[in-house]
Amino acid sequence: MTMLVSADRKYRRSPKKLLLPEKYDHQEPVEAGLDGASFSGAVFNLSSTIVGAGIMALPAVVKQLGLIPGLILIMLGSTLTELSIDFILKFSRASKSVTYAGAVGESFGNAGRTLLQVCIVVNNLGMLVVYMIIIGDVLSGTSANNIHHKGVMEEWFGQHWWTSRLSLMLLTTLFIFAPLISFKRVVHPIENELKDPTQMKSIVRTSLTICSTVYIATSFFGFLLFGDQTLDDVLANFDGDLGLPFSSLLDDVVRVSYGIHLMLVFPIVFFSLRLNVDGLLFPYAIPITFDNRRFFLITIALMSFIFIGANFVPSIWDAFQLTGATAAISVGFIFPAALILRDTCGIASKKDRLIAWIMFLLAVFSSIVAISCDIYSSYVMEKHT
Repeated sequence: MTMLVSADRKYRRSPKKLLLPEKYDHQEPVEAGLDGASFSGAVFNLSSTIVGAGIMALPAVVKQLGLIPGLILIMLGSTLTELSIDFILKFSRASKSVTYAGAVGESFGNAGRTLLQVCIVVNNLGMLVVYMIIIGDVLSGTSANNIHHKGVMEEWFGQHWWTSRLSLMLLTTLFIFAPLISFKRVVHPIENELKDPTQMKSIVRTSLTICSTVYIATSFFGFLLFGDQTLDDVLANFDGDLGLPFSSLLDDVVRVSYGIHLMLVFPIVFFSLRLNVDGLLFPYAIPITFDNRRFFLITIALMSFIFIGANFVPSIWDAFQLTGATAAISVGFIFPAALILRDTCGIASKKDRLIAWIMFLLAVFSSIVAISCDIYSSYVMEKHT
């Protein structure tokens, strides 16, 4: 799930001020024609954001771990995620912080807030690089084990300079991403726009249930369909005969629809990334929405980095190994557990502490194992080459 911005009530920026025009600073932040978000609308928005690029790597995870262990780990991850979000919401309300970073700042000071912001930046950068890699796979195809899997543009129009991976990703960046990331304001954080903010816990649980069901179904049927031939990005497998009626049409529908989904989610994640980078670099400057030069310089720099990364990172598996073992685990599990264990507001029960310890130890252990395996794999590959 994307993490929104890096500020709290003590600092220069708050989500309500950032996301509204300046003339509303002394008014109740209500948009014309809106009377708060509905439960179903909030669930849809949250679920759409959660179901990002990671889902396309899950069948490959199941291939590596085995069907039963893989599905069990997905369900365990869902349970821990729900507990993690519950910890964040509980402590944020108790500390009267309006953001995740604000809650961490209340417990661990500026150093803790800054470290969380760095983790969010690394995590979001990794996610956006993965988004672009998948979009490139969808449009222009990918190669694995000396086999080229065609993208939809190559299938429809043949091989031309403008159907090459670099050309299509450049065109996507200029004509789709550039306009979308140029907006200075996006939809308020979900909890701020609810008619009844106390529904947030139920919304999170419902969204996670839906997303977990989608994850399990994708993992199970993706691996069942392609078996040992499952690629790191399972979308790349949808380039041949599936043994089903209208197989070619189904291939295109699956790839194009998910590619469009990522294109629309991309600016939401980018919005959070830009605000956190700005918060790290210019913590005491005026809000970035009121400084056009800073806004466009940071936007161009980040988009350039993502574009270059997407063209030089070999696969989504490599990107997930880097960010998943470090920043994602820290943002998703280590910091929420640390909030409860530190408990500066005195709200944690014995059960909360026990769960927090289990979450913290599991997160640290899995991070160490993942990093060690990555280092060992790189050493083995280098030794054989």
